Amino acid sequence: MNQAKEILRLVWTTTTSVRAIARALGISVGVVSKMRSRAEHQNLSWEQVEVMSEDELKARLYGRGKKPGKERPEPDLVELHKQMMRPGVTMELLHQEYLTEHPHGYKYTAFCNRYRAWKKKQKVSMRQPHKAGEKLFIDYSGKKPHYVDQATGDKVPVELFVATFGASNYTFAMATATQQIPDFLRANTLALEYFGGAPKAIIPDRLKSAVTGGDPYEPTIQRSFLEFSRHYGTSIVPARSYRPKDKAKVEGAVLIAQRRIMARMREETFFSLTELNERIGELLEELNDRGMKTYGGASRRELFEQLDRPALRSLPSRRFEPQVWKRVRVNKDYHVAIQDHYYSVPYHLVSEVLEACITARTVEFYLRGQRVASHAFSQERYSHTTDVKHMPKNHREYAEGGTSLLEWSNGVGPHTNTLMRRIFDRSPIKIQGWRSGRGLRRMAEKFGDKRTEEACRRALLHGATSYKPVARMLKNNLDLRPLPDSPEAPEGADEPQPIEHDQVRGPDHFFNTNERDSC
Repeated sequence: MNQAKEILRLVWTTTTSVRAIARALGISVGVVSKMRSRAEHQNLSWEQVEVMSEDELKARLYGRGKKPGKERPEPDLVELHKQMMRPGVTMELLHQEYLTEHPHGYKYTAFCNRYRAWKKKQKVSMRQPHKAGEKLFIDYSGKKPHYVDQATGDKVPVELFVATFGASNYTFAMATATQQIPDFLRANTLALEYFGGAPKAIIPDRLKSAVTGGDPYEPTIQRSFLEFSRHYGTSIVPARSYRPKDKAKVEGAVLIAQRRIMARMREETFFSLTELNERIGELLEELNDRGMKTYGGASRRELFEQLDRPALRSLPSRRFEPQVWKRVRVNKDYHVAIQDHYYSVPYHLVSEVLEACITARTVEFYLRGQRVASHAFSQERYSHTTDVKHMPKNHREYAEGGTSLLEWSNGVGPHTNTLMRRIFDRSPIKIQGWRSGRGLRRMAEKFGDKRTEEACRRALLHGATSYKPVARMLKNNLDLRPLPDSPEAPEGADEPQPIEHDQVRGPDHFFNTNERDSC
């Protein structure tokens, strides 16, 4: 019927016979004859037919236009679609409601066909143009490879990371232990090194290692992944949630990797992640060298060298060091727990919320963008890494084992330093010596260094090994009295003077030695 105008043109404007027209158009002679008869019956001329559309000519010749008064009410297809999204609603129920309102409406089959045709037109896909070196699509496979633990014989499932370029379909794949941030960043780093450059944009799925905010228009990029993009001079443009067509390239690449790589390894056994990745690397090279029919037999590698590689940005000389950022709260002991290890921060930050930057070598803590502590990363679980500078004064002194007290005593004087050393030497328990040494320093703070040094000198004459003799002297001002052998001492002060008192018994009260022996 689409040839109606051409048939009438040849009949009316040329001298070609009916058989020749039928032969030229590939139709039967009867069709040409009937078309001419119908047009003549309608008193049509070529001038009238030439300006008509095919539908208008069809209606004029065959009279298949809608007859007035016979139109059936059309269902509200938009409302039908809304109702179908409700639980329990079926097309049969909606058709019954439609007939209740329009008894002479469409039957069930015609009703459903109209809805299906309308719904199909709503699913319109826009073809995405892919420029060279512009977009790198990344994703993880739902089907996981595995290796065998030699110790237990158990299968250890791992993740399959896939990255592909939009223009050339050049693909990278590797197995990672998890989808967590360190493994995810390492896979991305190795992918860029495999490609030998960085694209303008990386298109990830909305996994937590890449995106932390759920805003559909301006999602929040995970901080470590954002630092990764800045290091390599690229940008992160996450695909929309539940919109796999936003990253259709990598969806197809994942399917190909499952068929061309994982399927070929189904009968092979690997005993480590390294062995598994070595085999994946071999099959990946074969995949990228395989010709593609859609591109005239050109391989992914050939297209990559022609299109993507010249447009890529060069990589920096230093490889990106994966960083993990997390918010932490300082405990009462001014330590923060990171992977079951405890790191110190300045004690005045107790109960503060800090940001921890964790790498394979260091752990750093930041408060409002300012670094407040830095430590070497430790894998020793349930132990502490403490910087004495982060401790309060008294904690620091105790931790240093009396070092600061010895330094202080040396500044007071030689006798004070000697007594402090005796205190630590005679104390079998560290905390005992530390407390006694603090007591000695407390006396010096109260009575002054000069009196303390004199009191220590006198205490050493009596063999003191504690701060208590010094404390008694200072409290009773005995350090201010002259010693018996000093020049200021009165004559005869070196001998004890008898005490005369009514209640004090003299030597005559006791037996002398000879009398006691004779008894």
